[in-house]
Amino acid sequence: MTADAPQLPGLSDVDTAATPSHKGHRERLRERFLKAPDALPDYEILEMLLASGIPQKDVKPLAKALIQRFGSFADVISADLDHLTAFPAQEGAKVSAAAAATLKVVRQAAIRLARAPIIKSSVISSWDALLDYCRTAMTTLPTEQFRLLFLDRKNVLIADEVQQTGTVDHTPLYPREVVKRALELHASAIIMVHNHPSGDPKPSRADIDMTRTVRDALAAVGIGLHDHVVVGRKGHASFKAMGIL
Repeated sequence: MTADAPQLPGLSDVDTAATPSHKGHRERLRERFLKAPDALPDYEILEMLLASGIPQKDVKPLAKALIQRFGSFADVISADLDHLTAFPAQEGAKVSAAAAATLKVVRQAAIRLARAPIIKSSVISSWDALLDYCRTAMTTLPTEQFRLLFLDRKNVLIADEVQQTGTVDHTPLYPREVVKRALELHASAIIMVHNHPSGDPKPSRADIDMTRTVRDALAAVGIGLHDHVVVGRKGHASFKAMGIL
């Protein structure tokens, strides 16, 4: 090679030139998380999750915009898939199907962790754990959902099923279907749970009337209704504690 021949860049030079500017940021963010996970703000936790499904883009602006739009970290991971993937791109980064799936995996993991303490134990004696589970699973849902907890004679959880999903302020629940499913599972009692997306857990007149109809239908076949719990961002309401049941 002559003295004035052009010199090819070394491998390290090529790697450096091709490395996205956000790669170093992600590595530092990961190190900070491992050292002190509680110290990271919500948008940085969300940023780490999004990065797994959007590897080639800086997702910090997207993480911040999502929290601003939906209200909180919990609201983002609870948002409808269509709303997540339709969210406008932020500085070139958009919620991909893979990133949205990652958020849903995190939500499902949180629900399963919260449910673990009430499995194979008396639900009545684990009431606080039950409430924690219901709040985790339902408080941030954008629409109403009815969940039925079927119990055996020892009040141990047999099944935990979503019976109906409705609109932002109404969910139809059919007493005949509740009784049918309870008989199929050989349940001795049921706990009904539903959420109020408005945040206020105070039961409506319709909630009270429907609950009493279900109670009477269950009683006709020898099955008890232990409670009906409404969860919302502002707390929870127990029909039994309120004297409605």
